Amino acid sequence: MTAPDADVIVVGLGVHGSAAARQLAQRGLSVVGLDRFGSRPDALDHSRGSSHGRTRMIRRAYPNPVWNDLVDRAFRGWADLEAESGQTLIHRTGGMFAHRGDSTLQGPGVRVVERDEAAKLMPSLRMPDGFHGMFDPAAGVLEAERGIAAMRAGAIAAGADLRTGVEVTGWRAEGDIAIVETPRGEIRASRLVLAGGAFLGELVPALASIIEPWRILTATVRPGQSAGQAPGLGVFSIDLPEGLLFGIPDVEGNGLKVGMDIAEPWDPERPPAPVTPSEARRLLDRMAEHVPGIDTSDVDAVSCLYTMTEDKRFIVGALDGAPHVIVASACSGHGFKFGPAIGETIADLCQGVARPDLDFISTSRRGL
Repeated sequence: MTAPDADVIVVGLGVHGSAAARQLAQRGLSVVGLDRFGSRPDALDHSRGSSHGRTRMIRRAYPNPVWNDLVDRAFRGWADLEAESGQTLIHRTGGMFAHRGDSTLQGPGVRVVERDEAAKLMPSLRMPDGFHGMFDPAAGVLEAERGIAAMRAGAIAAGADLRTGVEVTGWRAEGDIAIVETPRGEIRASRLVLAGGAFLGELVPALASIIEPWRILTATVRPGQSAGQAPGLGVFSIDLPEGLLFGIPDVEGNGLKVGMDIAEPWDPERPPAPVTPSEARRLLDRMAEHVPGIDTSDVDAVSCLYTMTEDKRFIVGALDGAPHVIVASACSGHGFKFGPAIGETIADLCQGVARPDLDFISTSRRGL
C-alpha cells in the first residue's frame, strides 16, 4: 500500500482551516493544507469565501449557556495567538445588543441595560424606541486579516505545507486512508479535515440539505469619524423586523462597518454579485439612523457568503462510517470568533481526543 503523503490534509484555509493547520502542525503532525482560491499561502487574498475582510466581532453574550465554554476557549485562543505573533488581534470596545422584549442572551458579565444607561455606555448608538440592550463588557473587534495571517504563519513555521489555488475535485476513504483528488494528482493522508465553508455541500452531499449559503452585504464608511469610534461606539446589533443589523466600530483606521443578516440563498460556484447602489443606500440609511453623525458619502460596500444552518449551530465532528474524516462548518454568521477554538477541536478529533463538551454542535447530532 502506498504510504500517506501527510498525517492530515486540511481542505479549506479560511479561519477554521487555517486554525486547524496551525494547531495540527504545532502538535507535530505533518499537514497539507489546500485552498481552491487565492495565490498566497501566508495570507488570505481572495473574497470567494466567508473569512475575508479586515474586522469581525467577538463577544461573550450568547443565547444559551451551552456555548460559554467554547466562547471562553476562543478568547483564550486569540490571546495565545496574540502572544505568539506579537500583534494586537482583539480591541475590547464593549458590545450592545438591542432587542424588543425579553432576551435570552447571557454570559459572564452580560447584563440588561435600559435606554438611559445604554446611551451613557455608547452615546453614539441610537436604539429604536421600545428596545432594551444587553451589554457585554468583554465584546470587541477582531483583526480578521491579521489573525488569519498569524494562523498561517504559525502553521508554516511549524512545518505545514499550505497550497493555494488548488481545487479539490473529490475525495474518498480507502480503509484507514483518506485520498483527496486534485487536478495536480491525488494526495493521501491518515486524516482528512473538510473545512470548505460555503462549498461543503459539494464536498459532503449529506450536508447540502442542512447548510444554505447566503449572500450577505456589508458597508464600511470613511475611517476617522468620531461617531464611529470607541469609546462612544462599541460592537452592536439591533434585532430589527427585517433582519439583524450588526455594527463593528472603527479601530486602527478600519472604518465603521455595518451589515444585515437577510437571507438571499446563493450558489457558491457564482461569485457573490456586487452590491447595487440601491442595496448600499438601504444599508447606509440604517447606519445613519442608528449611528447619527456618520458621513456615509464615502463607502466601501461588499458582498460575501454566509453558510447558514436552520438553528444557527455549527456542524463539527467525524463522519459516520469514516471516523478519520472530520467536517468543520463553524458557520451561520457568528463562527469567525471561534477560529482558535475550532482549530483546537479539529486537532483533538484528529488525534482521537473525545470532545463530549461539543455534542451540541456535533455531526452525530445531525445524523451524520
